[in-house]
Amino acid sequence: MSSPVEAAIRGVITKGLMGVANYNRAHRKSSKENPYLTGVHTPLKDEHTLTGLKVTGTIPAALNGLYLRNGPNPFEAPNPATHHWFAGDGMLHGLRLQNGEALWYRNRWVRSPAINEALGEAIAPGPRVNNFESPNTNVVAFGGKIWALVEAGGLPVEVSDMLETRTRSDFDGLLRKGFAAHPHLDPLTGETHAICYNAMEPNVIWHTVITAEGQVCRHEPVAVQDGPSIHDCMITRNYVIVMDLPVTFSMPALIGGDTFPYRWNPKHTARIGLLPREGKGDEIIWCAVEPCYIFHPANAYETEDGTVVMDAAVHQDMFAGGDRGPNTTVCTFESLEIDPATRKVTRTIIDTAPQEFPRLDERRIGQPYRYAYTLALPAHGDPGFVGDPRLFKHDLGTRTRQVHNFGEGKMPGEFVFVPAHVKSGEDEGWLIGYVIDIVAGATDLVILDARDFAGPPVATITIPVRIPPGFHGNWITLP
Repeated sequence: MSSPVEAAIRGVITKGLMGVANYNRAHRKSSKENPYLTGVHTPLKDEHTLTGLKVTGTIPAALNGLYLRNGPNPFEAPNPATHHWFAGDGMLHGLRLQNGEALWYRNRWVRSPAINEALGEAIAPGPRVNNFESPNTNVVAFGGKIWALVEAGGLPVEVSDMLETRTRSDFDGLLRKGFAAHPHLDPLTGETHAICYNAMEPNVIWHTVITAEGQVCRHEPVAVQDGPSIHDCMITRNYVIVMDLPVTFSMPALIGGDTFPYRWNPKHTARIGLLPREGKGDEIIWCAVEPCYIFHPANAYETEDGTVVMDAAVHQDMFAGGDRGPNTTVCTFESLEIDPATRKVTRTIIDTAPQEFPRLDERRIGQPYRYAYTLALPAHGDPGFVGDPRLFKHDLGTRTRQVHNFGEGKMPGEFVFVPAHVKSGEDEGWLIGYVIDIVAGATDLVILDARDFAGPPVATITIPVRIPPGFHGNWITLP
């Protein structure tokens, strides 16, 4: 529970308080190098449009569209002592494929007013509600538009299929408190579901639903405490799964100048909520769970007896010993069985290897499924979080794992699954993602055959730019 003083301060963030935070952010010093500003994480200084890209192998002719990924890339050099990986300006990286050819690679900052002004551009239109002006976490398509996203109160920013910023949107005022980094499309209804929170609203979160036509049809408040960081959610046939876990807003961290003021909070009760998809916020079924933190579930579904099963990358803790990025050393791939009748959560480890960024064939979201694809993490933690050259494919039916190893000096990011055709099988399709070539200082867009996971790539498209490790992306089908 927040102290009364902290709760009062949180409710009225004064200019004076933010002045202290900004002063400390600018003047804090550290003798340690910031791993998210050096090496492969060194921010790009320029925007590129590149054509004539080298292609090895054959690009599947059915892949007509855009692979687009978002990630932090500070526009101006931040203070290394206070910079957090999650706080950099958003930069989109896109590669357009059409009829078996790689047409172009482009990278563009998601325009904030500050970036517009620095570049001498007109300010992008749209409302401004807080300091989260440059979404840096995810980029998704729904309602017939492409959106760059961030959590904690940032508004969605519409971008074009050429990566140009169009407008910020609060959906006619219905999302004035912000949106989320991880909305999920229900393939059975066409609705997009999200759990949203605002850093300055510590006692409430919202379940938001957007129709297939792009209209907000639900924005239901749910009471919480301490300002929890809820990065993702998941849906099933009857529920939206809410992960209220012990990473919460930290006023001391904010005043001290941290750009991402969230910390592990052992006093915060760890719980997972099952919110009926059309129910009121006070109808949520809260189920206690052992303290842990989950950035990303792979999927969830309901069994015949009503049990909810959610598979996820589960961290033992998070943000407990540092202020620059993820710092856990224990992360496993787990299955969590949630019983709404007994309110009991049973955790079972699927794979003990550290891994993150789970993805699946998203036509199976909210339903029973068989395959999940994850990114291996360095075995003993790494200051830069990523760095293992392997991807994993989990067969959840047989509880077996395949490995694709890109080899020494290669650093993959999150890979997404693209079905081969509308009626294809669950693993009948391709996996697509960026792989950094550390020695060459370049990046490959790699296309793998999901059914020949450990085999050689179907195609590799070489981009003569080192794309820094980012967060999330998606395949967007285009004409």
